[in-house]
Amino acid sequence: MKRVTGIGGVFFKAKNPEKLRDWYRDHLGFNVDSWGGVVFQPSGTNDPETEQTVWSLFPEDSNHFSPSTQPFMINYRVDDLPGLIAQLRSEGCNVEAKVDDSEYGKFGWVIDPEGNRVELWEPPKT
Repeated sequence: MKRVTGIGGVFFKAKNPEKLRDWYRDHLGFNVDSWGGVVFQPSGTNDPETEQTVWSLFPEDSNHFSPSTQPFMINYRVDDLPGLIAQLRSEGCNVEAKVDDSEYGKFGWVIDPEGNRVELWEPPKT
């Protein structure tokens, strides 16, 4: 079974998300969407919708990365979230019980050995 097929997103906390978004926009050319993040579309891919990479900032006091205390979280794209979660559990990994299924796809989380919350994302089938 394939495990991770790519990076779906990079998320990190900021003391002043609005000011930092402006800095990335003004100095690195990020096209920040109204929801506060950027969607990078790959060129030359068969399915840019599911192969995109998201970049977004969260307020410094956000609980979105909990139980990790790290100021960042990486989202990895996967082909078979239920299968991968089952495999990780069988290997003794710290997999969160919660799984989200929405119009944006399926999401699950595992905590790595250093306490980082890792988000696993199976894009919606097109």
